[in-house]
Amino acid sequence: MITTVNEYIIETTPTEVHTRCAGSSSIPLSLCLTLLKDLETSIEVVAEQLYGEKNKWNLIAISEVVKVCIRLVIFRKTGYKMLLQGGETENAENDSDSSCPQETKRRIDKPTGNEESGTTKTLHLQNSENLEGRAISALSSFGKNASMQQPQAIMEPPIKLVERPSLWTFLSEKGVPGGFFVTGEVLFIIRPLVYVLLMRKYGTRSWFPWCVSLAVDLIGNSIVSVALMCQHSGKNQQLQYCDSEKDELKRRRMLWALYLMRDPLFTKYTRQKLESTQRLVQTVPILGFVAEKLIEILIGVQTRFTYTSGS
Repeated sequence: MITTVNEYIIETTPTEVHTRCAGSSSIPLSLCLTLLKDLETSIEVVAEQLYGEKNKWNLIAISEVVKVCIRLVIFRKTGYKMLLQGGETENAENDSDSSCPQETKRRIDKPTGNEESGTTKTLHLQNSENLEGRAISALSSFGKNASMQQPQAIMEPPIKLVERPSLWTFLSEKGVPGGFFVTGEVLFIIRPLVYVLLMRKYGTRSWFPWCVSLAVDLIGNSIVSVALMCQHSGKNQQLQYCDSEKDELKRRRMLWALYLMRDPLFTKYTRQKLESTQRLVQTVPILGFVAEKLIEILIGVQTRFTYTSGS
């Protein structure tokens, strides 16, 4: 958590004075979400020690509720864009008006080559003529240094406000594919909470939470894919996916591999396959040792819900 905060300070502080745009949240929601994810395993361990295996799901459910609320707020504040890395990474590639005025300020402040050379020649002529030219040059340098100490008050142009569309406006502009996209994103956001609540009620040995969670994942991804197909077919040019959003869809599909690590499938199928593989290669000197340690790690990871939840 300390490393996360340190990286956030390093990444944001150098540019915050000059490049921070209006409309950015004063509360770093993405940072709060990352810190909560860093803390959730500790929450699970403490809850299990204090309340037992059965009652630990109450605190886990509370943490998932908080994450769902944060992600919904991020989804709203970003103008209903796809959440990258579950909301931990800012999605700003489609913001045509989100560029801050730093480049404009640089263009205003920096003189052109001809102007700079002309000014320099004039100053050289003045300096070569008399002492008054050198005094004027010194005062000019002092004035430039003074103005650089307050760049925001003197040079920075007014910050342009970025208006985020409402849900009704977004759906009106994007049409049916936009509705599919919003539905798919909401299903992706609430899926971990649904899974935890069902695990709390039915337990880890029941297939019902596992099947419902997989169904929500498949339905949500299919709905978002339908919106992507509408984009490729040219039915709706207003809904465009950037490269980072397409990579995010691939990342979400990769998370489906975690279903192999979730009970009851892991206990009844995956673990048996891992143990049979270990017995098969245990006679090989190096490969047997590596396989044994790898399987031990996988079994240990599977004991914690937060390691395999994919949220």
